[in-house]
Amino acid sequence: MDIFGWLNRQKRWSKETFGETPRAEGILKHIEKEIAEVRQNPTDLEEWVDIVILAFDGAWRAGHTPAAICRMLESKQAKNFKRSYKKTADDQPSEHDRTLEAI
Repeated sequence: MDIFGWLNRQKRWSKETFGETPRAEGILKHIEKEIAEVRQNPTDLEEWVDIVILAFDGAWRAGHTPAAICRMLESKQAKNFKRSYKKTADDQPSEHDRTLEAI
């Protein structure tokens, strides 16, 4: 999959369908709705993907280009790969060890 090409197509479709305004609050409310649906059925891949699509939509509406979004995806994941994460219970967030960043 060419994520850069996909982001460009999604952005064009979203602009035509919903307009060009930031819509941050509306997108966040929609993400919250999708999160509730995932909580009801955590194995439903379509609901997980809805969250991803909405997040991408919010990112370009906040002024970021598809190229910048792709670069940040790579950069952020590279940063996460280098971090150390503490083990937590399955229903608790896993946070990275911030004491290592202070060094």
